[in-house]
Amino acid sequence: MRFFNRVTLQTPESVELEFTLAGIGNRALALLIDYLVWGLILFLFVSVWFIFGVQLIDLLDTLIDSNNLELWLISIWILITFFIYVGYFVFFETLWQGQTPGKRFAGIRVIRDDGRTVGLQQATLRALLRPVDDTLFIGAVLIMLTRREKRLGDMAAGTVVIQADRAVAPARFPISEPAQQLAEQLPYLANLPALLPDDFAVIREYLQRRSAMEPKAKSELSRQLASQVKNVIALEELPEKVSADVFLEAVYLAYQSNRA
Repeated sequence: MRFFNRVTLQTPESVELEFTLAGIGNRALALLIDYLVWGLILFLFVSVWFIFGVQLIDLLDTLIDSNNLELWLISIWILITFFIYVGYFVFFETLWQGQTPGKRFAGIRVIRDDGRTVGLQQATLRALLRPVDDTLFIGAVLIMLTRREKRLGDMAAGTVVIQADRAVAPARFPISEPAQQLAEQLPYLANLPALLPDDFAVIREYLQRRSAMEPKAKSELSRQLASQVKNVIALEELPEKVSADVFLEAVYLAYQSNRA
């Protein structure tokens, strides 16, 4: 049983990122908490539904066959319960960038196989296949046996569950003076908390490896990364006369200061 396997993923920018897999223990804890929260939501829904159903049956008892009405209400209840079950995981994993209340408590989250944040499609596929994974502990068995610790939902959605907090390696590259000045301004100009640890890791990997890149490849990749990071942190425009490299250095410094 392997609890702390590591996996290396390659981003669309051809940057390799290393993650620690969540492990069966953390995932079981997260699922237990999620089921407790989901059970509370379901209990509230059932309570309201029972009151509504009894009143509706009493109201329509004289108009139509109440037996058929009860069957309809039971069918609708089962359907809505399923939607609540699926919707719980889809809603939180999409809104909280791969985390549910249980995953956030356990310190794990879901990402795509390319290191990016999960979207609605991936979250939906994972949620729809969760009942199958929970049947006879199929998902738990697959997590323990597969190299990337994937259940059926992860295989179908192209996702992997990792530990959310990863150690940040110290910088081994020079930081220019303009970047240091810009880093002090960025917290007031942009939404730095929107930058995920994985986004930061991509920036760090680029800054560490840029010296070994061909000038043309380096220029294209730095512009691409700078544009993506600018959109993530909701920065309208790059400051004048600031190169993509300087901007990425500034974001690196500002993110570290913000985390500290």
